[in-house]
Amino acid sequence: MNWIETIIISIVEGLTEFLPVSSTGHMIITQNLLGIPQGDPFVHAFTFIIQFGAILSVVCLYWKQFFQFDHTPAPEGSSWFQKLKHKYHFYWLLIVGVLPAVIIGLLAKKSGLLDWLLDSVLVVAIMLVVGGIFMLFCDKLFNKGSDDNKVTEKRAFNIGLYQCISVIPGVSRSMATIVGGMTQNLTRKRAAEFSFFLAVPTMAGATLLDLLDLMKEETSWATAHNITMLILGCVVSFVVALLAMKWFVGFLTKYGFKAFGIYRIIVGSIIIVLLLTGHSLAMVD
Repeated sequence: MNWIETIIISIVEGLTEFLPVSSTGHMIITQNLLGIPQGDPFVHAFTFIIQFGAILSVVCLYWKQFFQFDHTPAPEGSSWFQKLKHKYHFYWLLIVGVLPAVIIGLLAKKSGLLDWLLDSVLVVAIMLVVGGIFMLFCDKLFNKGSDDNKVTEKRAFNIGLYQCISVIPGVSRSMATIVGGMTQNLTRKRAAEFSFFLAVPTMAGATLLDLLDLMKEETSWATAHNITMLILGCVVSFVVALLAMKWFVGFLTKYGFKAFGIYRIIVGSIIIVLLLTGHSLAMVD
């Protein structure tokens, strides 16, 4: 991967990470358009590691939530564990929410299913269309949230279950978790913000696992060039994700999912037609 390819892919990551259009799916499509070889261990790892920049953008934008603790006294008679949960309630909700994804993600990775899915552009295209069709109607189906409803342990866990669907490239972790929040009677804004929060432990874990796996294998990838590309990718994805996230909350609250659904259907349909007619997505061979 060269500088231009790295910047382009990182911009795509930053723009799409928190939008309901599948960042992984768009990075796979972009890599194919740029003619970057699929199946390369470094390319796989790069796809996940540059998400670290997007993680930092969430913490930066919502730093008050991440560094604010509840110092009010816990209910009388609470055990030490209940007191701990009371003080670090925000983090406890993230732990509960991320548990399902940890289990499913590890199983998918260990079985090799995740790597296979990451190499399939057709899977991405199909899921873009399927998800897009669903998004045309999901606002009417689940738009009953109330500002009085907050994220509870049960709601966090259920949203975490929805997040597991996003192990399939093209589904979109953002879409799955926001819709999951809306099914729990959260407003679109509150569901979107919890989706951002849940992304931090989820993506941090995925990034760490991929980095460890990359280091366990041959270390020939760890050239000065590749490490520089990783750092550049993280910086670019951080800046772009920060801007995209601020815009997305306002847009979603006002207009809902329909525009994203139409976009997904168009992009997915074009790719399916190209693949079924024997055309390559690569702009350069």
